[in-house]
Amino acid sequence: MAIQNILLVDDSKTELHFLTDVLVRNGFRVRTAENGDEAMRRIAEEKPDLILMDVVMPGQNGFQLTRTITRDPLYADVPVIMCTSKNQETDKVWGMRQGARDYVVKPVNGDELVRKIRAFD
Repeated sequence: MAIQNILLVDDSKTELHFLTDVLVRNGFRVRTAENGDEAMRRIAEEKPDLILMDVVMPGQNGFQLTRTITRDPLYADVPVIMCTSKNQETDKVWGMRQGARDYVVKPVNGDELVRKIRAFD
């Protein structure tokens, strides 16, 4: 299944703008959410092909949200890529244990991110 529809979850408007621009220029359709509640609403409205997930957000953090999504039988097949400034190896290990399929550290290299996304095609 080719990845086309991406849900981008980040509480930073700057990151949302930058990442949306990178993804749209590479042919993806992007929807955004700024927190966990909004992300769950967006997922219920239309199941994405892939989710890019920030970690540090108000309310439910990205680790918690990733665990919720990947353990839900309706959404367990949707790959989650953590996209965060948390760059410690323990953060990466913890993110993968929550169900993330990949981990990208900010500042994001757009070409690298697109390669990682296309690897799920």
